[in-house]
Amino acid sequence: MKLITFGEVMLRLSPPGVDRFTQTDSLTMHFGGTEANVAVSLAQFGMQAAHVTRFPDHALGRSAAGYLRKYGVDTQHIQYGDGRLGLYFLETGAGSRASQIIYDRVDSAFARIGANSIDWETVLSGASWFHWTGITPALSQGAADCLLAGIQTANRLGIPVSADIVYRSNLWQYGKTPQEIMPALTQGCTLVLGSKNLFSDLYGVVGSTFQESGRALMKRFPNVRYITDTKRRSISASHNQLAAKLFDGETVYKSRTHDIKSITDRIGTGDAYMAGLIYGLLTFNDLQRTVEFGAAASALKHTIPGDANLATISEVETLANGDSSGKLKR
Repeated sequence: MKLITFGEVMLRLSPPGVDRFTQTDSLTMHFGGTEANVAVSLAQFGMQAAHVTRFPDHALGRSAAGYLRKYGVDTQHIQYGDGRLGLYFLETGAGSRASQIIYDRVDSAFARIGANSIDWETVLSGASWFHWTGITPALSQGAADCLLAGIQTANRLGIPVSADIVYRSNLWQYGKTPQEIMPALTQGCTLVLGSKNLFSDLYGVVGSTFQESGRALMKRFPNVRYITDTKRRSISASHNQLAAKLFDGETVYKSRTHDIKSITDRIGTGDAYMAGLIYGLLTFNDLQRTVEFGAAASALKHTIPGDANLATISEVETLANGDSSGKLKR
């Protein structure tokens, strides 16, 4: 199966370990981006995953593409051009001290992508799935228009489309609001990750429960077959509890709660969940097993440094089946 993701990849710079920015004179590099993280995770599950983006035409852009290839992601549709590579700086928290992120991504090469930059008919030919997030249309009108063309092409070709409709208000700086842009994009989706509060803010869809707001969203966007969300309890920066739920319009399937007591890296855990869910929907004929697999994939990502989940199928299934012992494998 061939899966396509579309979005920006950035360079992450972090102090070593749990050092503060004020303590360090060196920064560790990782590449990552929410949609690309999904592609990397699916490639680790043995699927054919391709990421579509636009990089600056210099060494950092080529290095970012090399990172994706290293983890099995197809990069043949990546474009190169003017602009810069987006950056973000992460200070990892510990105990009662929260992590913090500083973004530096204005006028990136990806933000300069045009509405007609991608030949979506070619990119999506033979694809089994297309994935995007609310980060992409927030970056520029060109990125939003290019994404819409991709979704419409996927719809014409009968390819399922998933979206994590994450909303970050500080990214919407080009004169449009998410309420103006997001509905047309969501119209073409099969699977939507979001909360009832987010559905209300973005689409004016109101419900007192996850089920009620889910049904209302499905009524407004008839293509949507599945709605999902995760629930996180942050006991400290190092200790979280995580569970997930998946709604098919009739039944809510809930995962077990994962008690994650020693977090190595919190970044990309939602992407790991979405990748696990996509894998389950394409592989299992069992929605309960699918949501358990997604939640376990997310829980495991908390133990892996960097943006992307590098867990294997067997590791995810072991945790999904209730074995959280971490027993040495020989």
